[in-house]
Amino acid sequence: MNKQAMTLTDAAADRVRYLMGQREETALGLRIGIRTGGCSGMAYQMEFAAERSPLDEVVEDKGVTVLIDGRALMFLVGTEMDYVEDKLQSGFVFNNPNEKGRCGCGESFHV
Repeated sequence: MNKQAMTLTDAAADRVRYLMGQREETALGLRIGIRTGGCSGMAYQMEFAAERSPLDEVVEDKGVTVLIDGRALMFLVGTEMDYVEDKLQSGFVFNNPNEKGRCGCGESFHV
């Protein structure tokens, strides 16, 4: 059995399901990619996906569909996506074994 390119924690899957349920338009899943920018050079990008692109890697985990942009796949293999809430902030967190460092604010990374 092949290992998935990305996994989700229960909290991340619950949050994605919640967000998908709040949308008026139907979405196939959540597309995750990488964009250049930030102080460390790369940042995670997420958007709802209405359809699959030919290069997307499809991950089904805990009842959630995640589409990984094919151009970002090599940077995301082995990543765990989590959702964290605390008193000051909430959001998705990527535990990416490919990261070599992050900026001080945590918004961008480099490999």
